[in-house]
Amino acid sequence: MNKKYDLIVIGGGPGGYLAALRAGSLGLETALVEKEELGGVCLNHGCIPTKVLTHGASLYRRLQSADEFGFTFDNLQFSYARLQEKKKSTVAELTGHIGELLEKRKVDVFKGLALCPEPGKVIVRLDEGGDTVITGEKIILATGSDEIYPSTPGLELPGILTSREALALGELPRKLAVIGGGVIALEMASIFMGLGVEVIIVHRSERFLRRMDLEMVRRLTTYLRRGGLQIMMNAPIEVIEKVENGYTLTISGKKGEEVVLADQVLLAVGRKPAFGGLDLEAMGVDYEKDGIRVNSKMETSAPNIYAVGDATYPGYFLAHTAYHQGIVAAENAAGLESHFDGSAVPAVLFTDPELASVGLSEEEAKEKGLDNLKTGKFPFSANGKAATQGEREGLVKIITAGSEDRIVGMHVLGPHTSDLIQEGTMAVAAGMTAIEMANLIHPHPTLCESVWEAAMGISKAALHFGRL
Repeated sequence: MNKKYDLIVIGGGPGGYLAALRAGSLGLETALVEKEELGGVCLNHGCIPTKVLTHGASLYRRLQSADEFGFTFDNLQFSYARLQEKKKSTVAELTGHIGELLEKRKVDVFKGLALCPEPGKVIVRLDEGGDTVITGEKIILATGSDEIYPSTPGLELPGILTSREALALGELPRKLAVIGGGVIALEMASIFMGLGVEVIIVHRSERFLRRMDLEMVRRLTTYLRRGGLQIMMNAPIEVIEKVENGYTLTISGKKGEEVVLADQVLLAVGRKPAFGGLDLEAMGVDYEKDGIRVNSKMETSAPNIYAVGDATYPGYFLAHTAYHQGIVAAENAAGLESHFDGSAVPAVLFTDPELASVGLSEEEAKEKGLDNLKTGKFPFSANGKAATQGEREGLVKIITAGSEDRIVGMHVLGPHTSDLIQEGTMAVAAGMTAIEMANLIHPHPTLCESVWEAAMGISKAALHFGRL
């Protein structure tokens, strides 16, 4: 077989399959090559399966405190096996749906490893055996990312988990040690802690979540500690060893050498760009270890070759960013004029409580030297809807700058912040002022009234609470 296409997409994760769908909708004859499952890491081993487990953990926690709403459970039981089945069925449903959508868009899907010996030519090493050659006028690289493995002695031991293996565990450990301090580490820690596992996080740095607002991270850390999470900061690991009843982590901390014993160890220090084994130099694509260089049209240095998602620089490592980059790349491949703007990208941490942010943190705003910086804050403890739900933790924080008090950042810690942050995304993207936000009528009683009150704190005065 040597079929010619208008566009070949290499990688079927969020950026890749969205690019293929958009290209198909624009009438491009499109091929998609994926070596594993459609949906990539996000759908199969990341975003979606973790959120099923996150929801299960949240339900379990809420049911344990449901007596304040009049519910009594004399013999509350939980089946981790049933939760795992729910996770598997959800993933299967969504991956199947992607396949159906691609078929409707007349996208040809090739299951196998893509090799690109020269621009425009792709050899697919098929999973079913044998090779097939396809050619395309244009190519989109959506090769994703890989787990980062530090050089810590002992990480090569059998049984050390990454998030992929942790999500597929057949039974819950009694005690789990999580190595890392980023999004994956904290989300996984929150899941297992919510399901009754004793969890300790070991992090070599002095803070979590470097890309998020420091004040909000500190508040989140306090809530997680109250929830039972054990935290060791500034704690580089010297060695991990296998013992009869689990693993020991020897840690060099402020108190000297300490040893942590755990049934299971989860490595979650982050991810790095992956290039799918492609010879980028042969393709004429400029890259470094931190990603493939692209412009706002997602064009690489090689003509007619685009790149999207985790494989690109700068690395957002967010599925929704890959979505938009994939669409931009496909539209440009089809001859349209489309650009990606990363100035207002929301990020969400699905812990309990959730933390979400968009735009600048307070530290970033100060580093940039923005004038007339102001912050408006409003706690969920003073919000009527939060009170009715028994979810009072956290707050909304809005950051403005300039003489007109334009909103440059919004950060939300608390219930349903993954939904609330979109109002901040629109505000940052549109250059909205605090007074414009405050003058918007927000429905009552809702959690989004806390956004309104935080804006009021800058432009007028918060009415239901004093200034934080």
